[in-house]
Amino acid sequence: MTIEPGGIRVLVVDDEAPARQRLTDLLRPTPWIAAVLEASDGRMAAAMILDQRPDLVFLDVQMPELDGLGVIEEVIETIGADPMPLTVFVTAYDQHAIRAFESNALDYLLKPFSDERFEATLARARSRLDERQLREFGHIVLQLIATRPAGDPRVDQRLDQRLDRLVVKSAGATQLVRLADIDWIEAAGVYVNLHVAGAELLYRAALAELADRLDPARFIRVHRSAIVNLDSIVRLEPASHGEFEVVLKHGGRTRVSRTYRAALERRLGQSL
Repeated sequence: MTIEPGGIRVLVVDDEAPARQRLTDLLRPTPWIAAVLEASDGRMAAAMILDQRPDLVFLDVQMPELDGLGVIEEVIETIGADPMPLTVFVTAYDQHAIRAFESNALDYLLKPFSDERFEATLARARSRLDERQLREFGHIVLQLIATRPAGDPRVDQRLDQRLDRLVVKSAGATQLVRLADIDWIEAAGVYVNLHVAGAELLYRAALAELADRLDPARFIRVHRSAIVNLDSIVRLEPASHGEFEVVLKHGGRTRVSRTYRAALERRLGQSL
């Protein structure tokens, strides 16, 4: 199952018109892109993401008033992390690359970029969109199976794709890590950091993809860049603006953002 030709909407965000034109000229000939939208500043971009719901965003990092990272924060604060479209940061400064990946961006383009570099990014975006489409199709199938009448023998054939351990390759060795031993998981671009008994292990998977395969009875997302093991939480310490710091049993700490606070309260069955 792949993207149908002319199937997706792309938003190009840059406060400089020539930079927007460069991207739109590269995007418009692509047969599987239905529409290319434009925004000239961060406020406009956030509003268009909320209203138009594009599938992919090329987002300038440095813009007046509201920069690219601010756009993501505003959208997530409004509708949560899951509806946020795939994002490619575009920047003239390579020091922004680390911040881009900390925001779980798909990729970043360093100005001036070549046509070949752009094509590689677009191919990566298509691959990720195809994966997302397959996951959504799988969720629909599982929902249909789950709603079959009682007594239907096919009910017992539900597919359970949840993981119970991860295969982590490090320093030439392969390690099996039980999910029950993980205190929390932190986004690191196209990787995640697994915090296990005070140690960190790098695992190649986007946080959103891994979240789909974790047991929701054990793990919960508390921030756009963090998932915690409920059994590892020692205490919650109040932070600023309605947020909390999670203190974990092996000394790790992460933040519960306002966006995910309500979900944690529902999971705990009580308010914080």
